Amino acid sequence: KVREDEQMMKLIESIAENGILLPTLVRPSKDGNSYEMVSGHRRMKGAELNGLDKVPAIVRDLTDDQATIIMVDSNIQRETILPSERGFAYKMKLGAMKHQGKRTDLTSMQVAQKLKKGKWSVDILSKEVGQTKDQIRRYIRLTELIEPLRDMVDGLREDKKKIAFNPAVELSYLSKENQELVVKYIEEFDLTPSHAQTIRMKELSKENRLDENVIYSIMTEVKANQKEKISFKM
Repeated sequence: KVREDEQMMKLIESIAENGILLPTLVRPSKDGNSYEMVSGHRRMKGAELNGLDKVPAIVRDLTDDQATIIMVDSNIQRETILPSERGFAYKMKLGAMKHQGKRTDLTSMQVAQKLKKGKWSVDILSKEVGQTKDQIRRYIRLTELIEPLRDMVDGLREDKKKIAFNPAVELSYLSKENQELVVKYIEEFDLTPSHAQTIRMKELSKENRLDENVIYSIMTEVKANQKEKISFKM
């Protein structure tokens, strides 16, 4: 998503002064009548906001997988990429890598595909982005959150309600209905579940023992760091 953040404002100013220095990358659309942007969405938005009606572009014939990998690689190193955006990017790139490396003699996993020389796609991605395989999988779990929870972990809520990364990962294992209940209590009672609470909800969900009453009970209990502590000198 193109957000008008501080980095975008600097890009708009740069385009106003110098124009677009680096061409965008597009591919012919499948209908053959237009073009699809692969890399350069922010530059195109900056051009629009500066009143320009043209942007320089390189046209390349790319498969869906090639276009996905290029798009992800061109955006994933940005400093301002949001946690859920990173999760979707990792998921998209792993899917594209899996398609490219698919062979009948290789086995696959849910978020990894064995590629050349016995390496898994998630191993290759881990090395490319400097994240552990477990951390990549945790980011991908954020794609299973409903939008209100994604907005909270991304810090995009107008009411400033937030949820930390690790609790958000645990909540991603809940059903959509139970996630909606969590959002309901966060909004109604201004309650943010702790990591320990979300782990309990996840475990109860696995056992099919999580319902509205249980979620309410867990979220309204007094957290350990909220209890009063009294000390006496001997």
